[in-house]
Amino acid sequence: MMTRLVPKVFFERMSEGLDLFVNGLGFAVLHQEGSLAVVGRDGAKAYIVESPEYAAKDRPEIAIETDTIAELYKEISARRPDLLHPNSKVVAKKPWGAQEFAVLDKTHVCVVFRQW
Repeated sequence: MMTRLVPKVFFERMSEGLDLFVNGLGFAVLHQEGSLAVVGRDGAKAYIVESPEYAAKDRPEIAIETDTIAELYKEISARRPDLLHPNSKVVAKKPWGAQEFAVLDKTHVCVVFRQW
């Protein structure tokens, strides 16, 4: 049985990844050593890796499914309105049936919050 997919997200500087996930999305640092940090909140986790080489090659879009999208939107939009994605800055029902909003950091990492 598979229980969790944990993405590895590359940033030019560790501070950029921690700004998005910790300061912006309310994750906690679970472990940090050298160029790696593990962050988590509720059942979501990510590996933040400082690597200018790989950050230049990949700016991912990550989806986090939730059953409390309105609460998350209220929290994140109050804490960091600057992170709200210009094309998805409010919770809206998408053509595929999910309620979604997204954040986009200055490095162009996109995190979509989705409630089915």
